[in-house]
Amino acid sequence: MKILLTAVLGASLLASPTMAKPPLSKVAAIDDALFDLGIADRIRKNCPVINARMFKAIGYVRNLEKKARDMGYTQAEIDAYTDSDVEKDRLRAKAAAFFRARGVDTSDPQSYCALGLQEIQKSSRIGSLLRAK
Repeated sequence: MKILLTAVLGASLLASPTMAKPPLSKVAAIDDALFDLGIADRIRKNCPVINARMFKAIGYVRNLEKKARDMGYTQAEIDAYTDSDVEKDRLRAKAAAFFRARGVDTSDPQSYCALGLQEIQKSSRIGSLLRAK
C-alpha cells in the first residue's frame, strides 16, 4: 500500500506543471507601468513647465509593488528587478527609442514639453503622472 501511495503521489507531482514565475521584466502589467513612470520622470526633469504629480507617483509605485506581491513576487524579487543595472539599461534604451519615435530632441527641453503636454492632454498613464505649471 505504501509503495502504491508513493507511486500515485509521485506520478501526480510529475503530471502537474510547475508554475515558475516569469521575471518581472516579462510581466507587461509591471514592466510597462514602470516604463511609463520613467518616461514621465524624464519629461518632468527636462521640461521647465511640467511638474510631477508626486503624491500620485508615490501611490502609483506602491500600487505596482502591491500588484507584484499579489502576483507572488517577494519584496526581494521586486527590489532585485528595480535595482538591476541590466534592467535599467534595457529601460533606458527603450526610452531612447520611445523619445526618438515621438520626435523628441533630447537636447531641446521644449521637445520634452511638447510630448509631456500631449500626454497630459490625452490623459494617458504618462500624462496622469504630470501636470503643467
